[in-house]
Order: sequence, then C-alpha cells, then structure tokens
Amino acid sequence: MTGPLVPFREVVLKVHSRCDLACDHCYIYEHADQSWRTRPKSISDEAISWTARRLAEHASEHALDSMSVILHGGEPLLAGPARLRRVCEELTSALDGIAELDLRIHTNGVQLSPRYLDLFAEFDVKVGISLDGDRAANDRHRLFANGRSSHPLVLRAVQLLREDRYRHLDLGLLCTIDIRNDPVAVFDALAELDPPQVDFLLPHATWDDPPARPDGSPTAYADWLLAVFDRWTEQGRTLPVRLFSSVLSTLSGGPSLTESLGLAPTDLVVIETDGQLEQVDSLKSAYEGAAATGFDVFSHSFDDVAAHPGVRARQLGLAGVSETCRTCPVVRSCGGGLYTHRYRSSNGFDNPSVYCSDLVTLVRAVEERAAASLGSPVVTEPAELVRAGQDLNRTLLAALHAGAGARERAPWDEAWELAVGIEESERGAGALDEVLGHPYARTWLLDAQDRVDDRAAGRLAASVAAAAVRARLELTVPVPYDDGRLFLPTLGEVRVGEPGERGRALVRAAGEGFQVRWDGPGGAVDIADTTVEAGGWSPLRRVGGDGGPGFTLDDLDPYRACFDAPVAPRLTPREARVWGTRLDAAWESLRRKVPAQAAEAAEVLVALTPLATGATHAGTHGYGALGLGADGTDEELALALLRGFRRTKFRALVGVTDLYAADGEWEHKAPWSQETVPFSKLLSETFERVGAGLFEPRILDGVRHALDMIEMAPELTVDGARVVAGLRKELAGSTHGTSGEEKAQERS
Repeated sequence: MTGPLVPFREVVLKVHSRCDLACDHCYIYEHADQSWRTRPKSISDEAISWTARRLAEHASEHALDSMSVILHGGEPLLAGPARLRRVCEELTSALDGIAELDLRIHTNGVQLSPRYLDLFAEFDVKVGISLDGDRAANDRHRLFANGRSSHPLVLRAVQLLREDRYRHLDLGLLCTIDIRNDPVAVFDALAELDPPQVDFLLPHATWDDPPARPDGSPTAYADWLLAVFDRWTEQGRTLPVRLFSSVLSTLSGGPSLTESLGLAPTDLVVIETDGQLEQVDSLKSAYEGAAATGFDVFSHSFDDVAAHPGVRARQLGLAGVSETCRTCPVVRSCGGGLYTHRYRSSNGFDNPSVYCSDLVTLVRAVEERAAASLGSPVVTEPAELVRAGQDLNRTLLAALHAGAGARERAPWDEAWELAVGIEESERGAGALDEVLGHPYARTWLLDAQDRVDDRAAGRLAASVAAAAVRARLELTVPVPYDDGRLFLPTLGEVRVGEPGERGRALVRAAGEGFQVRWDGPGGAVDIADTTVEAGGWSPLRRVGGDGGPGFTLDDLDPYRACFDAPVAPRLTPREARVWGTRLDAAWESLRRKVPAQAAEAAEVLVALTPLATGATHAGTHGYGALGLGADGTDEELALALLRGFRRTKFRALVGVTDLYAADGEWEHKAPWSQETVPFSKLLSETFERVGAGLFEPRILDGVRHALDMIEMAPELTVDGARVVAGLRKELAGSTHGTSGEEKAQERS
C-alpha cells in the first residue's frame, strides 16, 4: 500500500458490550463474529485513560483541529451515568487545548432519561437514536428478549430529546431497512417526530449471507428507497435524509456524506471495552475476526492501526474497489458500497457490493428524478453562463472588500463608497455591472485576492469612474494614474501628464464624454466623445462589422496580459483595419460552416486582444475574451477563433458549476494522442474538438470514442452529463450548414 497514512478523525468507543434489546438483525450479536462473548461488559478505568491519551497523541501528531468520539455498544447507556461521566471527563481533559472534541452517543433509547441527558448537556454529547419506523416496522426486529415491544420507550426517548432544554443534543434517527415494511409508512412515522436528520441503513449482508429478497427482485432495496425518496420529494425535502443527500452531493461533484457510500478513505477506528483497537464494526458481519487488528490502546498508537493492511485497503479510493466497480459510472456515488457488503469467502472483499443492482438503480433513478434541480441553467443557456460569470466577479469583489487590510482601507473604501452610490440608480447599477462583468475584471480580481494593494484600489476606482461615464452620472471619481496614463476599463486610456508621472486625477462625466483634471502642467483634458481618438484620448476600438458582428479590440487594458503568450502593443489604425478585415472574413466562414456556434460567440465575445505571436489563447480572464495571434490564413484564423471560444466557454462552465468531481481524478487515455491524461483534460479537449470538428470534420477522429469513455467515467457529474449530452446533440447535427464536399469528408 502506498501513500501517506490517513489520520483517524472518528473514534467509536465501546463503553458497554451488552444490550437490553434482542434485535435479530444486530451485526454484533447475530452475525459471524461472536467476540463480544469474551469481552468485559463495561470499559475499564485503565482503558478509558489510555484511550484519552491516544486521542490527544493522535490529534497532536497530525495537527487535527477536531476529533469525533461516538460512545457505542452494545447499548452504551447500560454503562451507567457514573461511567459515562468518567469517559466524558477524561476525553475532554485530554484534548483540551489540542483539538475540539465532538462527543456523540448512539443508543436504542430505551434507557434514556433526564438523568442521562443532563449529563450529556454538561459535556455537549449529541444523541442519535435507532428507530425503524412505526410500531409495526420497529417491532419486526427491535424487541426485548421476552418479545415485548421497545417502541413506546423509544418514542418516549425521542420526545424527551425534543424538549427545548435538550433539542440541541438531538442528532436524529437511524433506521435499518426491512423491505417488508411499507416505505411510505416508515418515512411518515419518522418524519412526524421532526428529527434533525434521518439516516437509512441497508441491513448488513455479504455474498455468503445475502440480504433477504422475498420477491426475488434484484432491486428490491432500491425500489423501497425510491418510494421513500419520492415521498421525501413530495414533502419538499425539508427533512435531511443523509443517504439521499450523499447521492445528490456526489452527483453534483461534491463529497460523500456517509461511510456506506462514496470513495472517501476511511478515517474511523473502533475501541472495544477491553481496549482492543479494531477496524470498522460492520466487518463483524463478514467472518470471525474480520475487524481485528491485533492492536490495543495500551501498547499501540492509532498510527499503528492506520498502517494496518485492512485499514489501508479502505483508503485507496477508486483503486480499492473491484475491477467491475472501477469501470462503472456510478462508482463515485456508491463507492462500491459498504466494504463489508463486498465480502465473499472465496475472494475476500474484491467484489461489488451484494447490493450492487440496488445501488446502481438507486443512483441512476435519483439522478433522473433530481436532474432538473441538480442541473444548472448555465449548461444550456449562454446568457445564464454570462450572468453567472458576472455574479462570480461580484462575489470575488465582495470577498476582496471584506478582506482588505487596514493599510489599504483608505483608498479602497473611498472607491467602494462611490460604487455603492452608483448602484443606487438603475442606470448606474447597469453600467457598473457592465464594467465589473468585463472578462478582464476577473483577471484583476483574482490577482488582488493575494494582495489587496494600491493597484487593486486603483482598478476599483477606475472601474467606478468608467461606470459613471457610461451612465452619464454627475459624479466626480478620484482615480490614480501611473506613467502618465489613466485607463478606464471598457472605454480606453487618457494621457495624464508626462511619461513617468504618477498621481491622482479627478474623472467626471460630461455630455457624451468626460473630463479629467489633475495637478500639474496641462492638468485638464476634455473628451467630447469616448469613441473618437482625440488629444490625449485613445479609445478601445471596434473592428470588423462589415458583414461580421464587430468586436472590441482591447489592446490597452493593463490586465489583458493574462495569456501564456505575450500581448501585442497598441495597434496602429492601419493594423486595426487589417485585423477588422481578417475578422470579417473569418466570421463569414464560421457563419457558413457552424452558424449556431458563430451566433453564440457573437453574443458572448466582448473583447479580442491581439497577441504578439502564436495562435489563439485563453487566459485567466472571465468569459468573453480571447487572445488572438496574427499567424495563419483567414480560414486558420476562423478555426482558431472557434477553438478559442470553445476553450473559454469550457473554462467559464468549470468556473461556475461542477462538471466533474472535485475530490479526485483518474487517468484516461486520450484517443487522439494515446496520452494518459486526467479526466478534466480529456473532457476539456473533447469539448473543444467537438466544436472545432464541426468546422473541420477531419479532426473529429476519436471524438466519439472519447465521448463514450467520458459517459462511463466516474468523475462525471449531473451537469457534466448534460454537457456531454449537448456534445452528442451537436455531433448529431454535424452536417448542418456544411458543403457537399465536407459532408462526404465527414462520412468517410
């Protein structure tokens, strides 16, 4: 096993090894491992003290900010208030000043009383209660040894936890599934109790001892859970259900929220009443001694357990599941199922879950049912993608404002207050949105996140001034200038003083233009028209438009140098006209061959920046800008425009929604190069190649194969799947708008 040890953040501490119920589905007493028979009923003082010592040692060595300890059994309340107090006191004292202690207890609730809850309130011990639904459902399994129902006593415990003085201790309910019970009746009974959360657990089973399936259905447990999911949805999903929340999270690219699903490495260790250190408790369902490590708290550290082969096997992510699971597209959500449920005596745990068909059906059905709510409109609506980028810029700006230090506050706050004033009018707010939504606004906002300095404050002031000019507001905005230049984003650059001079100028809208005033020789410039070059004013220019859409040629913005290629200096008027002519020719080719993409790009691209050399580049900017090289023919420029547009669109999508999982990528072979690449690169290159291939079909080689691979990849999220579906749709109409020669070329 390779890789660093994963520290334990969760400890299950068995404080009592016996139980006051005789549940016939209990993995401790009714399944393969019967080691409970030889263990002391209650944990000893020595084991408590060594446990506390090991907790502090582990938290300190791994710099953990918190550790969770779950008091368990058997039935932990049988340990009694005095012993539980001893446990709480020692653990709390040991971790004091080292890490936060999150204490919990998992109980059947039968013994719960104010005496216990007052103790738990003192040490902030959260309480989870096992309850399988209404009385009929609960009494299938959770009975006393004499057959008496536990349901009334458990309800009493739940009601006690709901009292105002104890409600903050309530963790929620755990329900073990029995498919003979009515799923809707079970959910309604649990929901009626108003718990903070419900978790549904599959009964422990293995391939040697498979779960009950009375009607023989391979998806009986999925069908049961989906009936609950539909009821949960019908009621507005107001009650958190951890199993469903976990599936929804992983489908959206987030983490798993439960040990029983997902690929997150195990970070849990169990301490038995005799001080033995064991792996996760559910392994007792597999075979005698399956959870054993041979270690104990008296002689061994938690790191010894973390290095145990059995523990390491559950920290390998995708590499730790069976070959069948590694090629399954839902593996990120199901994680191959609970480790225990994979066991078969002939080959150990190298199998899919015994609930495999249920898990695949459940994940697929939840994805189908929740696709509308999980999916972001940015995937299908270009205008929404632009709007989401603007919102992201606003979020970055707000974070920048909140994090500005005392040294930068004066110039920053001055500009911020003016921005707030501009937003008070609809016209001003719209103009500020336009300036702050510009692609190069993202560049300076990202740059300033690491250092809020005078440069960042100056850019904010310049943005406010540009918005005021655009909105024609009678507002004077102080803006710093450097090297005798003052740049107004989206508008242009005004010469202020001589080269090398620095200072502050006052900018104020005037008629169709604006005025600039500063101290020093010639300290005034009046710009009558922001679109006309005159005096010291150099506007951003529109190029193209003679048969094409026309674009802003941004060859002035100081933050345009965000590409992995050098930008060109300000173009001469003649050079700008040449660019315009070439762009018109390129755009005509795009409109002829890929009209849909050309129309979308025309709506989105707001800035083209000439590069000194090379082809088209995407940089660290927001959606709507491209760096264009001067190399190549008009057809090559058209293809470069298209590829660059696809590249920036993909980056924009990734910036505002999750197309693939953020908690791990695996290597995939790109069909066009046979190079092994991360999933993110495979998806981005495929996205670009689909668009470019519609313009030049010969480069579609391998794209369909790549899409097949991507659709089966575990990293793909709901939004990622919608993007892939969109790519399929594009390919299906790939002959639209092409010539007969090109159609024949594509068919061949």
